[in-house]
Amino acid sequence: IKRLHGLFNSELKWFNVIIYGDLPKNKENVIYLSNHQCTVDWIIADMLAIRQNALGHVRYVLKDGLKWLPLYGWYFSQHGGVYVKRSAKFNEKEMREKLRAQMKAETPMYLVIFPEGTRYNPEIPKVIADSQSFAEKEGLAILKHVLTPRVKATHVAIDSMKDYLDAVYDVTVAYEGTVDHKGQRKLAPSMTEFLCKECPRVHIFIDRIELKDIPEEQIYMRRWLHERFEIKDKLLIEFYDAKDSKRRNKFPGKSVHSKLSLKKTLPSLLFLGGLTASMLLTESGRKLYVKTWIYGTLIGCLWVSIKP
Repeated sequence: IKRLHGLFNSELKWFNVIIYGDLPKNKENVIYLSNHQCTVDWIIADMLAIRQNALGHVRYVLKDGLKWLPLYGWYFSQHGGVYVKRSAKFNEKEMREKLRAQMKAETPMYLVIFPEGTRYNPEIPKVIADSQSFAEKEGLAILKHVLTPRVKATHVAIDSMKDYLDAVYDVTVAYEGTVDHKGQRKLAPSMTEFLCKECPRVHIFIDRIELKDIPEEQIYMRRWLHERFEIKDKLLIEFYDAKDSKRRNKFPGKSVHSKLSLKKTLPSLLFLGGLTASMLLTESGRKLYVKTWIYGTLIGCLWVSIKP
């Protein structure tokens, strides 16, 4: 129970969330732009949303292949998630239609986008090298600790919802313990490691940006987005590579060791935990549990193939 509750409760000794910058207390309609290192980044977005009582408002822009995830692929789609393909296969019309449908229904919006398009993985240097080569070819600054961002999904989201959004959150995430003894980046924690092992402290820098400060034209927004990732890169260079060891493992500025009360997380934990446990304790419950996964997955895959 403690480990599951630790997803949202940084009061547990084995996990700490340290927040820098501007995180409003009140819920807003926002686009959340973040660097991407691991699947835990999805949970980080939830952690920030729950601090604004907006957990149920979180929706994701996801790689198209993730729609085939058992049950979850269908769930994300029905919860307002947007599946996108990369490069020339990107379907702008489909994304705009889905976002417009959400606005028409007056759905609260906390849309999470990882503009890099894939994870920054130091164990796959070719991806990093290709990203840097592309930036150099396009006359953009070469980035060290993040990948060159892609602008299409961000532009479509902001352009489609510019009269619906309150702000854009530019979020930079860093995990302690992800540098080896030689000072080289290591892989960020996987979801399994996050749930089952002692997790390092997570540092989150938030910059709230007004819509009026973001260029509307895609060509200019592309430059703006790259400049935002330059800022992220500088923050991460300071975090991981600062010559003065006292300046490492933290972002500049004031920070808050963010805590959550039990009343925000325990009720849902007990409900879901109790429901799952009650099913698994009986033979009929276990059969129902397995059938839910099997048939739910098949129906979900059929659904998202017809109506993504």
